[in-house]
Amino acid sequence: MAFFAQSTTLMFGYRTISMLVIAVMLPACATLLSDQCATGEQRVVSDLVYFGTGRAKGAVTQAEWDDFLRVEVTPRFAQGFSVWQASGQWRAADGSIVREASYVLSFVHPDDAASDTAIGEVRERYRTRFEQESTMRVRQAACVSF
Repeated sequence: MAFFAQSTTLMFGYRTISMLVIAVMLPACATLLSDQCATGEQRVVSDLVYFGTGRAKGAVTQAEWDDFLRVEVTPRFAQGFSVWQASGQWRAADGSIVREASYVLSFVHPDDAASDTAIGEVRERYRTRFEQESTMRVRQAACVSF
């Protein structure tokens, strides 16, 4: 029993040290990656936002999606965005697996509060307008040149 207590304490110590090392080094890695844009490139944020189309009264139609892009997305991202259709699967709050047609919006934008707010507004308007439980946002640093 003494050996077990000693080895558990030792393991806990190694685990704590490992976690501290990771916590200290991880931000350094992120900084290095985001600071390595080539000459002529600028740092930006690349966001992918996933929008499911399933809802109780029937799937979001192409016409509804096109109107959403025109009314909600284009005014906020007039500089441009990309969109494509996808098939998605996710676990709902009730634990059920949901498979549905989806849309993916890709935004490349400055890392600023205005862009972050605009994406939040687009996501919230979609959830409200189309009775969605959620949308998913994937955000990463990127380099861009024109």
